[in-house]
Amino acid sequence: MGGANHLAQTVLWDKYVPEKKFIREYRAEDFDAVTILWRVAREKTLPEFQQAKGHFFYEDQGYFRDHILQNDRVWVVELDGVPAAFIAMKDDFIDHLYVHPDHQGRGIGKVLLDFARSQSPNHLWLYTLQINVKARAFYEKNGFTAEKFGISPPPENEPDVEYHWRKR
Repeated sequence: MGGANHLAQTVLWDKYVPEKKFIREYRAEDFDAVTILWRVAREKTLPEFQQAKGHFFYEDQGYFRDHILQNDRVWVVELDGVPAAFIAMKDDFIDHLYVHPDHQGRGIGKVLLDFARSQSPNHLWLYTLQINVKARAFYEKNGFTAEKFGISPPPENEPDVEYHWRKR
């Protein structure tokens, strides 16, 4: 991409305008880039947690292939031809929402939440780990309410929070 069109897209992102045209369905050729951004985002956000869990990258890739791609619809935000973020959903459940650390703070997460609301306009729900204070603040800032505290299923087995957003 280049020229005025690229400049216009950059300006739109920088002004936090949620344009659906930047979100597309996941494609098989996204596998490596998306699983890498997923891993990097988790390592940067919760390095001690990732280190303690001790999962190898090939295990992440297996989980993504065998669970996320089998159970969820996945959409990708692509910037300059490379996946920069993704969201995985099943009906009104947001299973995963990750933005590469190099692109955080630019409104991409909000764009993905707005997209999720377009897919499920009355209700969304998700889990995040209790220790993930950055994610919790993001969801609360965007209208989600913590409704239940519990323990996540394997492989995490960690304290988590169930969040809900409902149209008012």
